[in-house]
Amino acid sequence: MAKPDPEVTPPGPDLAPADALPDHWVARWLPAAWQPYARLSRLDRPIGTWLLLLPGWWALALAHPAGQPFDWYLLLLFGIGALVMRGAGCTFNDIVDRDFDGRVARTRLRPIPAGQVSVRQAWIWLVAQSLVGLAILVQMNDLAILLGIASLGLVAVYPFMKRITWWPQFFLGLAFNWGAVLGYAAVAGRLDWATLAMYAAGIVWTLGYDTIYALQDKEDDALIGVKSTARLFGRRARWWIAGFFDLTLLGLAVTGGLAGLHWPFWAGLGAAAVHFTWQTVTLKPDDSDDCLVKFRANRDAGLIIFAAFLLG
Repeated sequence: MAKPDPEVTPPGPDLAPADALPDHWVARWLPAAWQPYARLSRLDRPIGTWLLLLPGWWALALAHPAGQPFDWYLLLLFGIGALVMRGAGCTFNDIVDRDFDGRVARTRLRPIPAGQVSVRQAWIWLVAQSLVGLAILVQMNDLAILLGIASLGLVAVYPFMKRITWWPQFFLGLAFNWGAVLGYAAVAGRLDWATLAMYAAGIVWTLGYDTIYALQDKEDDALIGVKSTARLFGRRARWWIAGFFDLTLLGLAVTGGLAGLHWPFWAGLGAAAVHFTWQTVTLKPDDSDDCLVKFRANRDAGLIIFAAFLLG
């Protein structure tokens, strides 16, 4: 880990970003000098790690051969990989967006604009996390390794999309759901139409939940010229989000049908439909706190879908 820059502002709980979990272990247990690096990796906001991880877990469950013991070690590898690669992606995002972040209320206390970490230190931390991710990736088969390397292009492109398109959430979906492709390849050594249907379902799921997330920033984004689906949809955002969740369920249903899954999968998909309905019906688009609650609730939706694939 890079040594703290003496010219950088010392970290402290008052410099935690607004959407960090209160009383998180990062603030309670980590030495003060390490906390900015944990915050760069969003360890105090684990929801992003869950949302990156869950499509990979869906794929591991889908590709699992019937009658064979489940590969829990691979499940663990994907968990660690999601943690470090989400951290690397967030670190890269913060390096690229450091000027924007300093002008948005919710992000101005991120480690780089807050002066807790220098850009050079952030790059060193990015490389360290990427090396851990590489060590995990090389334990998989050749196709999975190639797909893992290919994902880096999606990760690199995403932070720039909010400058040039109203649909940066789509590009986030391409990157965040790559685990569905990678997970299936890691088990089966191939891809098929069910995998691609799952990947497509994950992309529209991301469009739904990240539009909810972007609703928190729509006023600040308008002031500084950052584009998002939340700004694009305006007062129609709830209907678009409902549509994205409907397409998610449709894509997952196609996946289950192509894979010949049994009734527990369909029961789980019904439970996911209830969860998505609750999100959209009770969403308060102009209430940032409620938007954050609904965004975080997608971890539970994703776990319901994982259980459906595992049992189906």
